[in-house]
Amino acid sequence: MALDTSIASYDAPEKDLYEMGEIPPMGYVPKQMYAWAIRRERHGEPDTAMQLEVVDVPTLDSHEVLVLVMAAGVNYNGVWASLGQPISPFDGHGQPFHIAGSDASGIVWAVGDKVKRWKVGDEVVIHCNQDDGDDEHCNGGDPMYSDSQRIWGYETPDGSFAQFTNVQAQQLMPRPKHLTWEESACYTLTLATAYRMLFGHEPHDLKPGQNVLVWGASGGLGSYAIQLINTAGANAIGVISDETKRDFVMDLGAKGVINRKDFNCWGQLPTVNTPEYGTWLKEARKFGKAIWDITGKGVNVDMVFEHPGESTFPVSSLVCKKGGMVVICAGTTGFNCTFDVRYMWMHQKRLQGSHFAHLKQAAAANNLMVERRLDPCMSEVFAWDDLREAHMKMLRNEHKPGNMSVLVQAPKTGLRTLEDALDARR
Repeated sequence: MALDTSIASYDAPEKDLYEMGEIPPMGYVPKQMYAWAIRRERHGEPDTAMQLEVVDVPTLDSHEVLVLVMAAGVNYNGVWASLGQPISPFDGHGQPFHIAGSDASGIVWAVGDKVKRWKVGDEVVIHCNQDDGDDEHCNGGDPMYSDSQRIWGYETPDGSFAQFTNVQAQQLMPRPKHLTWEESACYTLTLATAYRMLFGHEPHDLKPGQNVLVWGASGGLGSYAIQLINTAGANAIGVISDETKRDFVMDLGAKGVINRKDFNCWGQLPTVNTPEYGTWLKEARKFGKAIWDITGKGVNVDMVFEHPGESTFPVSSLVCKKGGMVVICAGTTGFNCTFDVRYMWMHQKRLQGSHFAHLKQAAAANNLMVERRLDPCMSEVFAWDDLREAHMKMLRNEHKPGNMSVLVQAPKTGLRTLEDALDARR
């Protein structure tokens, strides 16, 4: 087919397999590709679970798009997919191998015959929500409630840690042209997740002047939460576990920062009304006072931005104000969340689960990035061969504040266009 693209023509051979960083002719789809694959029998830590393999390039359905991946984001679901915890991705999609990766920047390389909004050559970022689009939730409701909802690269077998990935056309969004490929690849999953947590659960959507406690304030989710809270004219109170991260969080615009290492009230809640519970409650109230030192005496937070889960949830449910909301999207420290339910019902607090975002929310968040109102907070970029090490750093909580990317087809950092990538290969 004729290609409607502004990219200058370039010479490239047609082959069945291209080496990493080697760009095929525009729109030419090879038979095979390199990918970091997980197999069920290899479940374990990422450095052994993920192995470089040559696999077939996916074939497209009518509403799907094939994207040449220039860079990919590193998220905790890649760790979960490797470990096979809390569930194995193979129990969901049933395919023989799993390619993780739920963030990417790239170029539309082929489109299904019913795709109208996108064409070959378009530069895009990808949001990770998929659905079948044919039920009431996807047509007038919230697609995140659809039984067909799934996360690309975690609940599907064809994520971004490969030269090509196939996605639904509705997953595509314009790439911020002022960002590099690696910066564009690092933000969509965490930014859109944070956006829905803060603005997607009426009537507890964030409003100007409110206070939000942000766990993991220096991480991917936390760094976007703080920026979004500032954008809304509200106040972020960031929680860190390392003093070296304090300045990073304050520079993002937090109203104040608390180091959780200064307190000893973490983990599952002791049995209520035991001496151990009394000790915990005294320490948890000290943490609450640290919040008041930032917000003002007696001013509890309107919202708690939760994702550690097991270690922090008892405190989150305590310090949230009457009628406030604890919104949670993960359980990176464990899944057995406990709390004193008396403070939940007597103070009429809301406990809200939140899971990624639908297209409208993801697009609203992406527009803020396109308009340069947000910083991608990219902390570290890894070469393709170091993808497993990036996940090991995340597993060990050794990664730097912010978000991580890995180069895929982009041959080096700092490139912003396909022409840049082609020139870098010469």
